[in-house]
Amino acid sequence: MGTLQRISMMIRSNLNEMVSRAEDPARMLDQIIYDMRTQLVDAKRLVAVAIADERRVRRELDTHTQSAAGWEQRAMLAIRSGDDVLARQALHRKGQHDELVTAWHAHWVQQKQGTDALRGALTALSNKIDHADRQRRLLVARAARAQAQMAINHTLSTLNGASPWGTLERMEDRVVQMEAQAEAYAELSPDEGSL
Repeated sequence: MGTLQRISMMIRSNLNEMVSRAEDPARMLDQIIYDMRTQLVDAKRLVAVAIADERRVRRELDTHTQSAAGWEQRAMLAIRSGDDVLARQALHRKGQHDELVTAWHAHWVQQKQGTDALRGALTALSNKIDHADRQRRLLVARAARAQAQMAINHTLSTLNGASPWGTLERMEDRVVQMEAQAEAYAELSPDEGSL
């Protein structure tokens, strides 16, 4: 093998290695899964904030519902005791809280629907990441198998080419020649025992 052929082979080998490292399927897929898991963590954080907001709205709704019920009881007591002025004031306050209950209930229903949708989306995202992780493992195995097949095919194509076999044949011819010369020298050299 000539010097140019060796240099060419080294350059091709280095280039192939650089390309393989740059496009390593396992690393690329690992990065994608890592990015997806990071997005899942961010999404969980956002869903937790939405759940906390929904609970805050629910507590506000419950507070106004309890206040409306309390003012209704005061109005009933005022009516029983014959205090119409106090009964009207209590009913007015109950009406104010009823309006707040209606507003907070609508707000809570909307918040709950949004939170439920976010929870569903979070579950779907988690399932997609699990699926992607299974796909990653499958693709990494397939890539390893393909890479092994390429290495075998490359080796076979190199072995089937003339240059390695030609070099081996030349080396074998050279060794045979050297063996023949050694035998010839042995025959030509005087036998030390006969002197």
